[in-house]
Amino acid sequence: MTFQQRRRRPAEEAPSQAHGPDANPMDVAREMALRILTLRDHSRQELGDKLLAKGVPEDVCGEMLDRFEDVGLLNDQNFAEQWTRSRRNSRKLSRMAVRRELQTKGVDRDVIDQTLEGIGHDDEVQLATELAQKKWRQVKSLPREVAYRRLAGALARKGYSSAVVGQVVRDVMDEGSDDSLGDEFE
Repeated sequence: MTFQQRRRRPAEEAPSQAHGPDANPMDVAREMALRILTLRDHSRQELGDKLLAKGVPEDVCGEMLDRFEDVGLLNDQNFAEQWTRSRRNSRKLSRMAVRRELQTKGVDRDVIDQTLEGIGHDDEVQLATELAQKKWRQVKSLPREVAYRRLAGALARKGYSSAVVGQVVRDVMDEGSDDSLGDEFE
């Protein structure tokens, strides 16, 4: 018996195989959706796209998604809030980068706006500063202009505006150069 055979249990088989050709499409779709949602929350569009890609008929998919919303298993507002918290905490993404990600996941513009309305300029500067300080430790030994480019590039890739990038990089580099001078005289 191979490793894959030992790992795979009958309950882990694809629903269409487990239920056979006479299975109720709604039951199969529900099983697939529940399995997908056990990994992480999804937006309605994201879950629908995954189910359609697995061959769930469009009418069954729509009906099942409506039912999941009715019972609270699928909620784009909750998904957007959790996604925003997660991406800002773990990846230090800017408000605009999170907005783009939520849009690609099919979250409604009004839901996105409501989710992101509490994130202000000061929050962006604070998060960008945390990221820049971490990156500064890696680049502080480089020539100043190279270090500036690397810090600015790291922040820009996370979606921060040029105004935030310029302010944060200058502040972090000025603080970092002050710290290094202080270390030499201690």
